[in-house]
Amino acid sequence: MTEMRAHTKKLFIKTYGCQMNVYDSDRMSDALAPHGYETTLDMAQADLVLLNTCHIREKASEKVFSELGRLKELQGERRAMGGDMLIGVAGCVAQAEGEEIMRRQPLVDLVVGPQSYHRLPQMEARVRAGGTALDTDFPADDKFDTLRHRPKAARGPTAFLTVQEGCDKFCAFCVVPYTRGAEVSRPASRILEEARNLVERGVREITLLGQNVNAYHGAGEGGDWTLARLIWALNDIDGLERIRFTTSHPNDMGDDLIAAHGECEKLMPYLHLPVQSGSDKILKRMNRSHTAESYLRLIERIRAARPDILLSGDFIVGFPEETEADFQATMDLVEEVNYGYAYSFKYSTRPGTPAAERAQVEEDVKSERLQRLQSLITRQQRAIQDAMVGRTVGVLFEKPGRLEGQMMGKSDYLHAVHVANADVAVGDLARVEIIESGTNSLAGRLVRD
Repeated sequence: MTEMRAHTKKLFIKTYGCQMNVYDSDRMSDALAPHGYETTLDMAQADLVLLNTCHIREKASEKVFSELGRLKELQGERRAMGGDMLIGVAGCVAQAEGEEIMRRQPLVDLVVGPQSYHRLPQMEARVRAGGTALDTDFPADDKFDTLRHRPKAARGPTAFLTVQEGCDKFCAFCVVPYTRGAEVSRPASRILEEARNLVERGVREITLLGQNVNAYHGAGEGGDWTLARLIWALNDIDGLERIRFTTSHPNDMGDDLIAAHGECEKLMPYLHLPVQSGSDKILKRMNRSHTAESYLRLIERIRAARPDILLSGDFIVGFPEETEADFQATMDLVEEVNYGYAYSFKYSTRPGTPAAERAQVEEDVKSERLQRLQSLITRQQRAIQDAMVGRTVGVLFEKPGRLEGQMMGKSDYLHAVHVANADVAVGDLARVEIIESGTNSLAGRLVRD
């Protein structure tokens, strides 16, 4: 054992927001592991606490400051007992408000943006030497290249894999281009290397991540690859059984990707394709660069390629200048598409974005519209879920259920499925007949050959 390993330190990471933050939290842990850190689930025992933040949700920065207030008390208790606790803020709030975080909360020792996680060991050493560390640059060196060699420990049957970061779309409501930077795609060879590594460690399903994942254009053999070409290469990896990807933009849904949904055996019949609004006026004000009609025609083409595909979407209600007619156009679009899942939110301002400076819809109007939209989406989700009863689907089992002998997993369509008295293990992929539809999950029984 090396001297560094002999003095193991505890790392606690609290992750907010999207799947990419989950992936990034793993990378931060990977970066710090060779420097004596092992992760803990007990924040009170941590020598270093990192808050991996998200700037998408309402009042994101205030939630971070509230958490820092609680950490101040915990840090004080550690110091009173002769220990110490370093505190760091990472992620998109860190990128957007790094200097303000340092100014408002002197207890914060380091602030690191999403592109600089590979520099965490140097930042931590600087803090240990008595300084503070702020790094919200967009460095020229590749964080993925630095962090791509990961330990071979066994892990669960599903994993996220970031293939693309950043966004060039500049939607009027969104901070991602400012916090994650321009679109950057990882080379195909490195993604395939990481995917094989994951499969060797027990992973059977990989979800490819990106702010605009279907805009992927990474360097590969013969030139830049599209996401579809990358998926076909992943399809050839023995032991990898399922491929998913999120989040997509309608403007980047190429013909080859549509075709892959009908032809690629391992690409699951689920697609998250945000539209945000059904009103062309609002879509233009959002700078979405597509219309409701073009979105609906795209959905037709996707369903022609894969008729059973389950669709998911995102909606913003109460965007500046949205009228009742605009909102009704959104309701009409939802009715026509028939979503299996959808995520809907009231618009909230993001400082520095164009929409933040516009006339705002009254809060009570936004709340009432959101309630109507969510009621419609819930009815659609439940009807689609109820229609699964009697069907046989593939289920990848991920964990034991709450009841003795019960196992939980996800169907091809991403529904949560539980099976009683299941003679399966974590990581098994089995055929399951759906026998009951509950509020948030399906019940099934194993289909014996």
